Amino acid sequence: MAEITLTAYNVKTKEKGVPIQEAVITKTARGAYMAQGHDGKGNKLTTLLGEEKALAAIKAGIAKQGWE
Repeated sequence: MAEITLTAYNVKTKEKGVPIQEAVITKTARGAYMAQGHDGKGNKLTTLLGEEKALAAIKAGIAKQGWE
């Protein structure tokens, strides 16, 4: 399986594919998965994920689980 990376669009700098650092994956009220973190320069990043990618990122250790 290919290495999993979490990337997002940075609204402030208008860059695509910015890697998310210190990601925390949470569930929304409707059951979707969302990764939140930062880009290392102080800008917050958020992106929506599918269940498969979200759980794979937690299992690989590149993101923390934000729900119980």
